[in-house]
Amino acid sequence: MAEVAYFYIYKDAAKEWRWKFVAKNSKIIAVSSESYHNLVDCEHAVGLLKEQGPTAPVIGDDDFDRLRK
Repeated sequence: MAEVAYFYIYKDAAKEWRWKFVAKNSKIIAVSSESYHNLVDCEHAVGLLKEQGPTAPVIGDDDFDRLRK
């Protein structure tokens, strides 16, 4: 197991860049929804998640809202 959660950047079978977010228990908990031709674009996507993720609100559908009220 890793001591910290981390982003893992790699090339997929099509030779495009992708990222995974891996929890401390080594479980993958998020993956990129798109691939990137350029490494810098993949790194930019990871940067946006790191920057905007900590303050992003949690929202959901009507069932979610009903259970959270």
